[in-house]
Amino acid sequence: MDDDATAFTATRPVQTRRRGAELEQAILDATWDELREVGYTALTIEAVAKRAGTSKPVIYRRWPRRAELVMAAWGRQQPVESQVPELGSLRADVLWLFTRIAKRMSAMMSQTIAGVMADAFKHPEIKNLLREKMDNAPMASRMWKVVDDAIARGELKPVYLPPRVLRLPLDLIRSEAMVYGGPLPDEALESMVDDVYIPLLKGLAAD
Repeated sequence: MDDDATAFTATRPVQTRRRGAELEQAILDATWDELREVGYTALTIEAVAKRAGTSKPVIYRRWPRRAELVMAAWGRQQPVESQVPELGSLRADVLWLFTRIAKRMSAMMSQTIAGVMADAFKHPEIKNLLREKMDNAPMASRMWKVVDDAIARGELKPVYLPPRVLRLPLDLIRSEAMVYGGPLPDEALESMVDDVYIPLLKGLAAD
């Protein structure tokens, strides 16, 4: 190799390929930006790949369908809070939890939620993914903490919460958001807590 070739090789920029967590973060950030710019219906894997500086096959290997990609991007942008504060009363604690759920859901946008649900009706694997996410949602452990704190304070008798009751806050808020749009007003959240959820908890405890 002559001196000119050696000099060219030495000064030529070396391109590094993003891998692992770095590549995944770039794809999910690009998905979120694309989602906020064009909406769920118009979002394409091709556009996400271009924005992230990668290829469609790379994305499809990780997330075979658009709904899975969008849910992953949403989870990255809106992480679930790990700590549940004890505010001194069952109502305050439940309202805090409802408010946090509503804020996360508002960040996803109602038409996106509707789009993901529509895809779930068409594709069983997406429906199964949604069911798995709901069954393993950290919200259940947070609601158990709220209830255990209320029992310790003497506000509730010991009570068993079936899985559907644990998922009910998410179901109520999602239904309201899809029908009326978000963000939901404080009055709507307070009504869900005062008129539906706390009476349900006390009724189950009485039984």
